[in-house]
Amino acid sequence: MSTTYEAVAPLLVVSHITVRFGGLKAIDDVSFNLFPGELLGLIGPNGAGKTTCLRSITGVVRAQEGSVTLDGQPLDGLAIEKRIRRGLALSQQLVKPLRHLSLLENVALAAGSAKTASPLASLMHVSESAEQARALELLRSVGIAERADQLPGTQPLGVLKRLEMARALALKPRVLLLDEPLAGLNSKEARSLAETIADINRSGVTIVLIEHNLGEVMRICQRLVVLDNGRKIADGEPRAVMNDPVVRAAYLGNDTLAESAAPEAAHA
Repeated sequence: MSTTYEAVAPLLVVSHITVRFGGLKAIDDVSFNLFPGELLGLIGPNGAGKTTCLRSITGVVRAQEGSVTLDGQPLDGLAIEKRIRRGLALSQQLVKPLRHLSLLENVALAAGSAKTASPLASLMHVSESAEQARALELLRSVGIAERADQLPGTQPLGVLKRLEMARALALKPRVLLLDEPLAGLNSKEARSLAETIADINRSGVTIVLIEHNLGEVMRICQRLVVLDNGRKIADGEPRAVMNDPVVRAAYLGNDTLAESAAPEAAHA
């Protein structure tokens, strides 16, 4: 699918970001825009700098150069929690829920984050009913409401991935950042979770998706940004990007990667 955003102001602007670790440039002068309602795939071979780029947006990693703005407001210099309160949420590849709390309680805790912004706000709110209702709604939206009262330690990886997304959505993000949510899942689970991500996007959530499963990326993403060795090498409509010789060469010169993704995209 392809969407034109030329007449719409970008929601997130990543401008000339450079991240160095010692003498190594992990991200080298990367720029891209994210538009309201978009599902953008941020892809590239292993070591391309995708996760570092995402972490520079959230403030986990500090960029030495460049800037990030959200809805016209600069995020540069802000701590992670302040960026989150501005409207960013990150669903990480390694899921680390609070094991002693139920799935519902994990999401409810995230849903109540605004109440913990200050000691005074915490003292003024003692009821958790609204957060629990919101948590159940989110668990339902990601397909695991029937497990609400169960503990994370008893859940398979696919359920934990959905829990992680529900916790991120509980923050009511303007932009949801997903770091390899399909990693470790079999093809059936991956396709089902990819469809859930597409449903979340269709509900109005703007998403950046890092993912190595090119078949699913091609099927659900409206646009792709490709990184290689820390630099942006392509930005555009999925089929055009995957047919770019520079992108093919980045994937170890393996043309079959793009070709294998094409049949999946045909079913979108």
